[in-house]
Amino acid sequence: ELLHAELERRGVPAVRTGGADVLQSRAGQDWVTLLTAMEAPHRSGYTRAAALGPFLGLTATELAADDGDALTDRVSSRLRDLTDLQRERGTAGMVEALTADASVVERLLRHQGGRRRLTDLEHVGQVLAIAAREHGLGLSGLRRWLLDRRSETSPAADRTHRLDTDADAVQIVTTFVSKGLQYPVVYVPFLFDRWVPEPSIVRLHDDDGRRCLDVGGAGPSWTTHARRSDVERAGESLRLLYVALTRAQSRLVVHWSPTFNARHGALHRLLFRPDPTRPEVPDVQAVPSDHDAVARLRAWQERGGPVVEQMVTGDAELAPAAGEAERLEVRHLRRDVDTVWTRTSYTSLVRRDEGPSVSSEPEPTAADDEVDVVADVAASPVLGPSPWAELAGGAALGTLVHGVLEHVDVGADDLDAEVRRRVEEELASRPLAVDVDVLAPALVGALSTPLGPLADDLTLAEALGRRPFREMEFELPLAGGDSVRAAGRTGTLADVADLMEAHLPSGDPLRPFAAELRDASLRGRTLRGYLTGSIDLLLRLDGDRTLVVDHKTNRLESGALVEAGGGLEAYAPERLADAMLHTTYPLQALLYAVAQHRFLRWRLRGYDPDVHLAGVLYLFVRGMTGPDGPRGADGSPFGVFAWRPPSALVLDLSALLDGSPTDGGPR
Repeated sequence: ELLHAELERRGVPAVRTGGADVLQSRAGQDWVTLLTAMEAPHRSGYTRAAALGPFLGLTATELAADDGDALTDRVSSRLRDLTDLQRERGTAGMVEALTADASVVERLLRHQGGRRRLTDLEHVGQVLAIAAREHGLGLSGLRRWLLDRRSETSPAADRTHRLDTDADAVQIVTTFVSKGLQYPVVYVPFLFDRWVPEPSIVRLHDDDGRRCLDVGGAGPSWTTHARRSDVERAGESLRLLYVALTRAQSRLVVHWSPTFNARHGALHRLLFRPDPTRPEVPDVQAVPSDHDAVARLRAWQERGGPVVEQMVTGDAELAPAAGEAERLEVRHLRRDVDTVWTRTSYTSLVRRDEGPSVSSEPEPTAADDEVDVVADVAASPVLGPSPWAELAGGAALGTLVHGVLEHVDVGADDLDAEVRRRVEEELASRPLAVDVDVLAPALVGALSTPLGPLADDLTLAEALGRRPFREMEFELPLAGGDSVRAAGRTGTLADVADLMEAHLPSGDPLRPFAAELRDASLRGRTLRGYLTGSIDLLLRLDGDRTLVVDHKTNRLESGALVEAGGGLEAYAPERLADAMLHTTYPLQALLYAVAQHRFLRWRLRGYDPDVHLAGVLYLFVRGMTGPDGPRGADGSPFGVFAWRPPSALVLDLSALLDGSPTDGGPR
């Protein structure tokens, strides 16, 4: 806490995690207050206390200015609604509705420390949801469980504080919590010092290895037990020191100072042990004089150990320590490099100019696959131009539109104003020469367009209002990605083509894409390593059916058609299959369907691929003009390509990617 406060005072972004129990935080008390009020919404004191909390967000001024009991009655009604929600959808549903509420998020993030509090509220809510499921708790039982857990002194592993942001920031963590983690730069400022109090109870292991407590405080065994306990604690401090010193990837900064308690500290005992050539480390080591300490530390440096720098107070810069320059030598690689293993995306798999490279870096997140596809449509306009006709295509526009659709609040009272505001926000962070007066209405038209029978004819706005998974990132292990044993069963894009031709009937609109995968520049691409991507929307329909939804800004109409005053003809449903085949989207659709299958297989009880894999929608938003927009002969709206691949194809492709056999093995 001291470090966090000091870094915050100096303007250094910092986050802290680990150690403290999140249930004992302010967020834990917020949940206690809310659950208490939900249990007794008729008690005005509880109700008004909950009204001041983060979930309802009223101020003391608003409560003081309350006209009679009207405001309290409205809060009580809201609490009863939450109680009904908890009863109908479970604690997890209630938690999701509260912590994902845009007004709650906005209200918290307006204040300093709001991100920390929001993270803690979500964390406590998730702990409550797990407890309610595991113990079958109702509202009263859940409140009692939370109060009981808040009185415990040692938190469970899943209740220690989480990081409140993934942004670039100093992470303040305890040594114990950092086990198994890595950081580019690590500072270890305090492990030279260790206070050893006089114990009233000693913990130790007896001669048989059993954990024991000696509560006697005196007697013939006390001195022996206290000594053994000291030795065990000293050994544990050395183990923690090892953890601290092995977390850094690039730079490690460790502090030592000759304090009175340093003689117990693990770092001090390690550095100043009597014989540096031997591994034995004493439990207590006297603190040397400054002269002797510097001499010993310099000796470590000469042996190839850490570089010694003097700690000073103030802003003075220290001159680098004098010494001979290191002799640089070329390091020879004496092992084979696995050039087949790759961390790739579908765009990299089908890029013809270069194959996938061996890399551990994430793929670019920009929409780099949204290229113009000129449809073969006669220049005889019937339906008029697309609302997007004045907007140039390209990846930059696609990225901007993705950002708007990811963050737009479709429940806003004024959707036009909300979309315009989101467009302006995106343009502020990624400037682009587009006319807001053209783009915003075009997006509103796309949002109000029905998505066709496969999506129960919901509009895009209604689909977003169902709280789908937006921009759901995935990273799937391919054959050999996380298992060396699977390395010998690596598939290729030619194998994907085989599966498409085996499962798709001759009349399937995307079956011809199998021939593209057999092209000489693609067919040998191996599927080994990891596949990463981001699904624009994973839409939940009635009956737990889910749809993969991807929106594209590709311009499909030719220039001649636009000049003649047309354009919408290019987005007719019967023409979109050709647009798909002129891109690499068929492979994307299949790979994203596999990601959908894996997710549902792990998360949905009673999962049945034939029922729950509802298919794939590709939304070419330039052809989506609103609720009264044109439709094709089969009733499908313009701009919407709907496809439901056979579930057997999805399962066999999942098995191929996993390096498993496709003849009944795990998929």
